[in-house]
Amino acid sequence: DATSRSVVVVAARDLPSGTALTPADLTLASWPGEIVPVGVLRAPADAGGRVLAGAARAGEPITDVRLTGPDAAGRLTGRPGDAAVPIRLADPEVARLLGPGSVVDVVTPAPDGDRPVVLAADAAVLTVVAADADAAAPPGQGSRGRLVLVALSRADAARVAAAALSEQVAVTLR
Repeated sequence: DATSRSVVVVAARDLPSGTALTPADLTLASWPGEIVPVGVLRAPADAGGRVLAGAARAGEPITDVRLTGPDAAGRLTGRPGDAAVPIRLADPEVARLLGPGSVVDVVTPAPDGDRPVVLAADAAVLTVVAADADAAAPPGQGSRGRLVLVALSRADAARVAAAALSEQVAVTLR
């Protein structure tokens, strides 16, 4: 009795969290139909340059929930209205301490140099962009710090995005 099989997209090699997926990162595998996860991608093109929200091992199936996208923030926080905001940290080494699911407060220096301003509390880290992706940043931008994607309420997201354009942004780990 032959088991039905399905073609699924899997990681071609170990991939770090924050990888912008390319065709070289993915391959096709034939899996027994009864163990194929819901939401699995069926063609590498379905990943279309999307960013891996968490690390993946070689041979691991790539599903819709493993990729960042419009609903990734709500999936992580359980609040469907949340938005994802990319920020560059003033101290790029701090990004090494973060991973998907980390909870942070987003802060910036006060204009008067006194106490820092908390732009958003309880931000959930969706992913940290892989270091080799930073190397591809336009000149002068990679040195501003690693890109971290955080989930926030829409009101906090707008405040953090605006501040990140002109101010140094840091996080405190909770």
